[in-house]
Amino acid sequence: MFDKLKALMDMQKKMQEIKRELDNSSFEISSADGFIRISMNGSQEVRNVEITGNLEALDKKKFEQTLKDTYNKAIKRSHEIAAEKMKNVTGLNLPGM
Repeated sequence: MFDKLKALMDMQKKMQEIKRELDNSSFEISSADGFIRISMNGSQEVRNVEITGNLEALDKKKFEQTLKDTYNKAIKRSHEIAAEKMKNVTGLNLPGM
């Protein structure tokens, strides 16, 4: 019984460590055309959005689509980072995590 409790507490400590690592990690995702760059941490907090180029020259619908696509790529990347960190700790492969 105490062994299971100790294992659970160890797992909780590891999970807290992963959360700190994700909070402190960061990455950038750029749109296919390089017009938008999003910086995000592993906890899916947007740190920065950078727009390179002239906004006035861009079609509103195209800009909205590009922003949405780039943000979705960043979210997907954060899931991949979290899943890799979880796999390293638990040995389990949790897709979409």
